[in-house]
Amino acid sequence: MKTNCINAIESGIEQFDVVWSLIFYERICKNFRLIFISHSSILGIATGGKTMQDMVRVVVDAMGGDNAPGEIVKGAVEALNAREDIFIYLTGRKPVIEAELSKYTFPKERLEIVHTEEVIETAEPPVMAIRRKKDSSIVKGMNMVKQKEADAFVSAGSSGAILVGGQVIVGRIKGIERPPLAPLIPTKNGVSLLIDCGANVDARPSHLVQFAKIGSIYMENVMGVKNPRVGLVNIGAEEEKGNALVKETFPLLKECKELNFIGSVEARDIPQGVCDVIVCEAFVGNVILKLYEGVGATLISKVKQGMMTSLRSKIGALLVKPALKETLKSFDASQYGGAPLLGLNGLVVKTHGSSKAVEVKNSILQCVQFTKQEINQKIRENIIKEDQKG
Repeated sequence: MKTNCINAIESGIEQFDVVWSLIFYERICKNFRLIFISHSSILGIATGGKTMQDMVRVVVDAMGGDNAPGEIVKGAVEALNAREDIFIYLTGRKPVIEAELSKYTFPKERLEIVHTEEVIETAEPPVMAIRRKKDSSIVKGMNMVKQKEADAFVSAGSSGAILVGGQVIVGRIKGIERPPLAPLIPTKNGVSLLIDCGANVDARPSHLVQFAKIGSIYMENVMGVKNPRVGLVNIGAEEEKGNALVKETFPLLKECKELNFIGSVEARDIPQGVCDVIVCEAFVGNVILKLYEGVGATLISKVKQGMMTSLRSKIGALLVKPALKETLKSFDASQYGGAPLLGLNGLVVKTHGSSKAVEVKNSILQCVQFTKQEINQKIRENIIKEDQKG
């Protein structure tokens, strides 16, 4: 009896996702007293007192992205080891995920695999894929957020499917016209929020004004930037410059007294950190983001190449390596996680399709701050205030 109980306890703590109660025993006068411990209590025992209510529950799409499942699973494990207040659900094919997990040491009581049979491929039409593949890692994960079984969903998979699923499954906050994708990008002064970078290529002026408001809420509450500066991407600083969308949006932003609108911002000024919220429609935003990444990667490559050209340069490289490494790291976009789809009823984060473990890890950690600061609730409250004014 004693041996069987101990085995049950050890097995249950290791695989608690399928054990909803465990039997603990206590020997009193040669009799056994059975004590039932709940699932959440087992988690509390294993995590030093933390229960599921104390955790930020993040669903990670283990099958999405160019480097799935290897880098995705590795990033999830690194996030678990980095913080004690995260619980991760990995959605995807269980045998494949288990094979990857076997390579690592991590707190097993804070991870659960949610098996799915299907995978949405990048080339699939997103609307059709979301409708037909109900047992896919993306659809299953988003449904968990919708049903409040999880706080956030992270995926490096199909951008189209994530955008469609976010709006159709998770749903928009009432009053949000178009949810934008908003990544943090490195600048000379820290980071700025680029909003929108891929969700709405045919935006209207009212959409851009709402992007500015949502971005300001995000920067103030998540990044701690007081009275964030808002800039509108343009081809010049003058108000009369730009295409029809920019010309119509500019006066609307000027009229928003709750925004710290500084005017038009040219692309060359963005790396200088002249504003905290960079507002644009998705076509322009995506070009900015991709050029940013490409120039950064090329510049780093050329610097490394130049330092290896001669003995003198190699000696110099050795001397400046610590300082240079730290500087280059600050301009590495992967350090800042993915792009949240803002304005939904739950948190959905899109990471690059080529994401490595570090970006997956930082995207998961990003969800903790977002959830604890209750950004969705603050966006909802702001929209309600706007409606009341109207």
